[in-house]
Amino acid sequence: VRPGPVVPLTADPEVWERGVGLGRRALWLMRRDGERPKLPGGRRPYVRAPLPARPLTVRYDRDEEVLHLDEGRVSPVPPGAWDFEVGGVRVLEEWFAARTAEGEPGTLAAIRPAGWPQSWTSELLELITVLALLGEVRADCARFTGTPVPAEITAAELREAGVLPVPSAARRPASVLDTPEEGPEGQLALL
Repeated sequence: VRPGPVVPLTADPEVWERGVGLGRRALWLMRRDGERPKLPGGRRPYVRAPLPARPLTVRYDRDEEVLHLDEGRVSPVPPGAWDFEVGGVRVLEEWFAARTAEGEPGTLAAIRPAGWPQSWTSELLELITVLALLGEVRADCARFTGTPVPAEITAAELREAGVLPVPSAARRPASVLDTPEEGPEGQLALL
């Protein structure tokens, strides 16, 4: 996808497959469906020095690929995971801040665990892996940006093929009433 309202479509099947593959990879990394991805080379981040009961600071050592939570250490943390930003905000720093910030007294946000739960450590380790892998996908996607689309498909060609204009039925939300009835006594089976 490029900036602006125009989404170029390529007629080159190899470019199309590569783009679709990157999209599928990004979606899989964001959902994972219970699977735990690994960093390239089969590496996984581990806690190298125990995390304190309530860490207050987070910092990153790029040379050693170490994430420091006070005196606790997690590594390897690839630079791509630490540098991963969304909307100009570094995700790992924001994730840490959301778990360590004090909530306003008397609000639900003030109700926090007394210490750093083991589940947060597990989340952190998985987040590091996912961000590093999404960073790789983002870098691969960047190769598409700024280059001309080879053999671009035009709107005229899509009209000629009957793809455009989009039928009005495709613009309406799906409805269970549009499905043929099935099941005992014509009941619609909803799963």
